[in-house]
Amino acid sequence: MTEERPVLVATEENDITADMVITHLNRRGVPVVRFNPADIGPELAVTAQFGSCPAPVAGHIRTPSRTVDLEYVRAVYWRRPVWPGFEHLADVDAQFAAAQVRYGLGGILYALPSCLWVNHPLRNAAADYKPAQLALAHRMGLMVPPTLVTNDLDEARRFIREHGEVIHKTLRWTPYQRDGVGLTSWAEPVRAEELDDSVRVTPHLFQARVDKVADLRVLIVGRRVFAVRIDSGLLDWRKDYSLLRYGVVDLPDTLVKALLAYLDHLGLVSGSFDLALDHNGEFHWLELNPNGQWGWLEEKTGLHMAAAFADLLTQGEADASAR
Repeated sequence: MTEERPVLVATEENDITADMVITHLNRRGVPVVRFNPADIGPELAVTAQFGSCPAPVAGHIRTPSRTVDLEYVRAVYWRRPVWPGFEHLADVDAQFAAAQVRYGLGGILYALPSCLWVNHPLRNAAADYKPAQLALAHRMGLMVPPTLVTNDLDEARRFIREHGEVIHKTLRWTPYQRDGVGLTSWAEPVRAEELDDSVRVTPHLFQARVDKVADLRVLIVGRRVFAVRIDSGLLDWRKDYSLLRYGVVDLPDTLVKALLAYLDHLGLVSGSFDLALDHNGEFHWLELNPNGQWGWLEEKTGLHMAAAFADLLTQGEADASAR
């Protein structure tokens, strides 16, 4: 029976944003099974059979409080799961064990039939490459700032001199530390004379600076669009949340259609877009985070984002087949 089919929520132990969505699912009477891949072992057990049963896959996932049959899963909310590191094992053994979990537990989940993913982790991963994002945004008719990805020092200096005000961005955020000190890299201005031969070690992303008046974070959930204007005066608003001011805005229909088409092309049902608004009212593409944070925006604006996720997950396979 559809109303009894559970939603799987895969996330880390302390995830307030997931809690918000689960609260709405509880209000709807939708069963929820929450788990974290890092808990594999006594706290998380998975069993699956293939080829010896009528269904493509049969089995169950068991947590200390719930057991769910795989064939009855309604939807999977892939929020912020953590994979086990097996720190108690020797390096080689830990690598082996971690791979077995990713391809065992992960493979079983990926085999779930007729199941809505928000979002499927393989599609999240494919969507997370900034150069591919930039090319797709251009094809979708979005305004993309001139951008260079290179490890050629001469090309980087030429680009900066050609465009004047240029910023540097990381191609992928990582939990980067040195001697226990966090070294998270923000979008920062860069000058040609600052660059040296270390540029040659790895590709870097350089982008012409947009003369912006504000930023926008646009969350799409299914076909619902939540657009929030963020005023701060900062080049990278993530540096200081205490300076941010928020406002709910409506986007032009052409922009909404382009963003929806962008997600459709990638096979995603949700995503958080970052845009820059210039003095002429034009919207400039910055990036997509296929699994971006949004919980604090609901708190600041009153937009019903968590409820939208709960609606989507409740629809489950019906919504998946509609796509």
